Amino acid sequence: MSAQRTAVITGATSERGIGIDVARRYAREGWAVVVLDLDAERSAKVAADIGNQFGVPAFGYAVDVTSEESVAVAHEAVAAEVVAGHLPPVGALANIAGITSPVPFLDTTLELWNKVMAVNATGTYLVTKAFLPGMLDSGWGRIVNMSSVSAQRGGGVFGKVPYSSAKAAVLGFTKALAREVADSGVTVNAVTPGAVDTSIRVGSTDEQEAKLASDIPIGRVATTDEVAAVITFLSSDDASYLTGTTIDINGGSHIH
Repeated sequence: MSAQRTAVITGATSERGIGIDVARRYAREGWAVVVLDLDAERSAKVAADIGNQFGVPAFGYAVDVTSEESVAVAHEAVAAEVVAGHLPPVGALANIAGITSPVPFLDTTLELWNKVMAVNATGTYLVTKAFLPGMLDSGWGRIVNMSSVSAQRGGGVFGKVPYSSAKAAVLGFTKALAREVADSGVTVNAVTPGAVDTSIRVGSTDEQEAKLASDIPIGRVATTDEVAAVITFLSSDDASYLTGTTIDINGGSHIH
């Protein structure tokens, strides 16, 4: 892959997150990258660092994936970079932005439910809706959505009912959209990681982390780069016949 296409990654600035390694992996494989996250300054810095490290065009911008207006502004900013010739056309979108919550169901509030659903599910919807038309116009595109093994198992990792529900919604969204655009040259797939070595499990104890690892047949949690490798593969020409799929990255913790 040469830098003739741009990959857009949401939730891509946390140093212990999946998104930043997805952005680095795209860049390493020759893609131009767009880093979208809540903090504008941090997004710009991460993009600049990736661009300098891998020698590809890179652009960082702020976005609140739960806000239709914010997503529209970010999309317009990326489009302006493409028109100006600073970035090649967008060819891939990785919807990584997400939050979790370990709150037991009867302790949840509607506010918490709405927040978790908004970031994980509505955010995937809004960002995809913004960038999909350009892919359809070009006749080529790759959309990869972040779900979770929690959606398949009904929790049992860290996040509980709101998180599992939101990530299950992402799977339904992925399959339905993949079917709808299947003849357009755009593929839509999902990944379902199990426990990954990130900071998303804020507040977990060493004992909880050890228990997570011991429950995985492979005996450890995944690295962020192992997840990134699957996402970039799904964005490649080699994955052109894969759409509507769910790729498990769980070390054997859920086999079906």
